[in-house]
Amino acid sequence: MIYEMRVYRAVPGRMPALLKRFEAITLDLWKRHGIRQAGFWTTVVGESNQELTYMLAWESMGEREQKWNAFQSDPEWIAKRAETEKDGAIVANIANSFLLPTSFSAVK
Repeated sequence: MIYEMRVYRAVPGRMPALLKRFEAITLDLWKRHGIRQAGFWTTVVGESNQELTYMLAWESMGEREQKWNAFQSDPEWIAKRAETEKDGAIVANIANSFLLPTSFSAVK
């Protein structure tokens, strides 16, 4: 397994909209595309409390490329993302990393 860690920094004041979009829209679309989430976290103590961190689980980089590209080009996602941003951008920036578990990791 390969894990993708994505950190979204919300535009100030827009974290509730970001969380709502994931809960009400994104997760259902991911399920349809076979994208598996490994967890979501908000930052309580750290550089910014405007961060949402989540992890996705992939069998391979090839699976990630195929499923992520299908999700990103899904007309429903494109329309709903635009609808949620009608009052302005929600995300200021995104950082992502791909992580490979060690042989002694509890997560494989």
